[in-house]
Amino acid sequence: MKRFFNKTKVILLAASLAVSSFFFFSFKDESFEIVKNLDIYYTLFKELNLYYVDEVKPGDLIKKSIDEMLKSLDPYTTYIPESEIEDYRFMTTGQYGGIGALIRSAADYVVITDPYEGYPAHKAGLKAGDMILSIDGKTTKGKTSNDISELLKGQPNTEVKLLVKRPFTEEKFEKTLTREEIKIKSVSWYGMISDDIGYIRLSSFTDQAGKEVKEALLDLKEKKNAKSIVLDLRGNPGGLLMEAVTIVNIFVEKGQDIVSTKGKMKQWDKTYKASGPCVDKNIPLIVMVNSGSASASEIVSGAIQDLDRGVVMGQRTFGKGLVQTTRDLTYNAKLKVTTAKYYIPSGRCIQALDYEHRNPDGSVGKVPDSLISEFKTKIGRKVYDGGGVMPDIKVEQERLSKISENLYVKNVIFNYATKYAGEHKSIVPAKEFKLSDMEYSDFLKFVAGREFDYETKSEESLKQLKKIAKEEKYLDIAQKEFDALQEKIAHNRDKDLKTFKDEIKELLEDEIISRYYYQAGRAEASIAHDAAIQKAIEILKNKKQYDSIMDSSFKIDAK
Repeated sequence: MKRFFNKTKVILLAASLAVSSFFFFSFKDESFEIVKNLDIYYTLFKELNLYYVDEVKPGDLIKKSIDEMLKSLDPYTTYIPESEIEDYRFMTTGQYGGIGALIRSAADYVVITDPYEGYPAHKAGLKAGDMILSIDGKTTKGKTSNDISELLKGQPNTEVKLLVKRPFTEEKFEKTLTREEIKIKSVSWYGMISDDIGYIRLSSFTDQAGKEVKEALLDLKEKKNAKSIVLDLRGNPGGLLMEAVTIVNIFVEKGQDIVSTKGKMKQWDKTYKASGPCVDKNIPLIVMVNSGSASASEIVSGAIQDLDRGVVMGQRTFGKGLVQTTRDLTYNAKLKVTTAKYYIPSGRCIQALDYEHRNPDGSVGKVPDSLISEFKTKIGRKVYDGGGVMPDIKVEQERLSKISENLYVKNVIFNYATKYAGEHKSIVPAKEFKLSDMEYSDFLKFVAGREFDYETKSEESLKQLKKIAKEEKYLDIAQKEFDALQEKIAHNRDKDLKTFKDEIKELLEDEIISRYYYQAGRAEASIAHDAAIQKAIEILKNKKQYDSIMDSSFKIDAK
């Protein structure tokens, strides 16, 4: 045993000398601080690994220490271990090896929520609502959706065996699926939303985004006679910078500056111009954005605004003006590191000045006037920095009622749509489908048979106020008033189901349509009751109003 420990010490000493030598020679031209702190880190980890009372997992410890270190810099500089490379690849290319289905947790098991049309899950007959009981003979009970996702993913042409239970039946069956290369389109849907207005919904900026937008635009113009376009970037988290440049280039002439980057190292200082031929520089254009539109979405919307090429409509965007580059590490890992900030044509940086303190929904918080600077668009319209792109035309974010929100979050709407699809072999085309009053009555019976309750924001606030009053010893003297107010604001589930009937029906219709026409059908159907889209149609049909927004005298709100 003594010989074993001596041998271990010799090995660790040799390793320590080797690593120390590596640090010394690798960083001989860098500051002494780097060499010193790396050596401290190595010796600390060595001592911890040797002497800590319990067994430690070196990989987990290192991953956590790296994550915490990077967290102190900005939210976008991250470490990607080899085990997460597939997820990273999916974010940048829209591709991964798997069965082609979205999943989520429901009670003890995971259920399929959306099979992608034309991919293994869909071809095998799996449907939304199907519960996965086991994978390759191993139970999935108690597993998270992330755990199951990892098991379902894998190299194309490999097999995976699933035991599945179909909802609202006792049917259980096995399916052996052959994994494929799954490619999710960046343009989730496009089509005509009025006689002469085309619509393109861009969900991500993967490596084919520009090509897909161009093809959609040409199809809308040449085959469907579109005279104006709505480009929807709401909820689009961004992606590849070059795809954003390509998309702006579709609408602006060659040679036009689109975005520039500036970093600590000169190699990151670059101006990206429109390098290809413009598809259409004159077609009226509205770009839809919200607080979920980030990064590449902000390059597109910001450049379109700065170049006075179209109207930006919606809510202030997320405010991410930092550029990330991936660097290869050993053992197939990667570092995604912030290397620069990007600036749109007016010269403003849309990075939120404070990326740590945001509103609960992730949007940019209030920016003091003293920190907001004024810039000008190509024709002289005033625009502002401070965080995100402020739209030319504001449209208030639609908020769901508390009952609708909870029906959705607690899977009541999802489960009813699953039941409905099991009872109806087919439905009319997506844009024609409407839930009848009789069917809504059936939904009410469905809800009545389930334990389902919720708390309104008013009730939540009153509960919090009562707690504070009790702590401050005011509750006893105000108890009657609290009780009276509680009675007045108490929600009534049955009443709310009738009050918000139209809103709930829209959610049900979208979910049911997705069972038959998948993601594209859901997108198409949702347009009819999307107030922001209807506002965009109104503006595009009124040339005088559209032109007035594109005038140098038009004022964009800085707030």
